[in-house]
Amino acid sequence: MRIIGGTLRGRKIEPPISEATRPMMDRVREALFNIIAHRDWGKHIGAIFEEEPVVLDAFCGTGALAFEAISWGAKQATLFDKDNAALKIARQNAATLGIVDQCAILPADATNPPPAVTPCNLIFLSPPYRKELIAPTFAALDKMGWIAKHALIICETAKTETLETLPACTLVIARSYGEPMLHFMTR
Repeated sequence: MRIIGGTLRGRKIEPPISEATRPMMDRVREALFNIIAHRDWGKHIGAIFEEEPVVLDAFCGTGALAFEAISWGAKQATLFDKDNAALKIARQNAATLGIVDQCAILPADATNPPPAVTPCNLIFLSPPYRKELIAPTFAALDKMGWIAKHALIICETAKTETLETLPACTLVIARSYGEPMLHFMTR
């Protein structure tokens, strides 16, 4: 695994050691970040990386999505996972990349998160497939102040899963990359 673009481009990150973690393939992550960086998200969100977003990776695994966002220009990232092996790898990867000061890596259940210190305007929801966790996670994060008034939310599901548009959000695009399906929503 490696960072695809930005200031950390080409730097290697450790893959998961736990089978509970399903990392996003490099080619899917590259497509995801190209869409984030180059699409017009409207006047409220703007050019996402020019705004130095604050990121939440709610099911972080190795941390690849949050670290990629920092590489592209995010100011700060909070990473949640409840799997200790995933947290260990995410912390190791942050240290290897030299971005520990830009990351808060927390042992937390995204469906029951702690209160937010700062609302995030770039949200990654990539839970285990076929467990219907995205809607309850979104509701819990919103209740605890994690989701900014104008945010870009990227949800990953299996291609065969149905995902309803989240409350107060607009589905802008959805893209399939084999089994993974990415849903881009704005709030």
